[in-house]
Amino acid sequence: MPRLVIQNLGNLTIATEHVDRKVIELIHENGTDWMHACGKKGRCTTCKMSVVKGQENLSTETESELLYRNQNRLKPNERLACQSILLKGELHIRVAETNKFPHLAYTE
Repeated sequence: MPRLVIQNLGNLTIATEHVDRKVIELIHENGTDWMHACGKKGRCTTCKMSVVKGQENLSTETESELLYRNQNRLKPNERLACQSILLKGELHIRVAETNKFPHLAYTE
């Protein structure tokens, strides 16, 4: 069963029986806010997540992600939550510093 752990949201853990789901869908279906300015279309980087562990459990990078990586807008450990699909296993992520909401309490 795939599991998502958001470390700087108090190690919020989201377990799902669904495979092949975009990370942002899993987060939103859990009732957790996650920034996305372009409507989850891969046209910006506001849904950027920092991958701490489990990158191998994600789908390969999309054209949008490769474009932003080539523009140095995504670091090697960053992916777009709206483009990344959790295929299996466990994924540990953090909300990117620049994409934090002011109304959420983040942990270290």
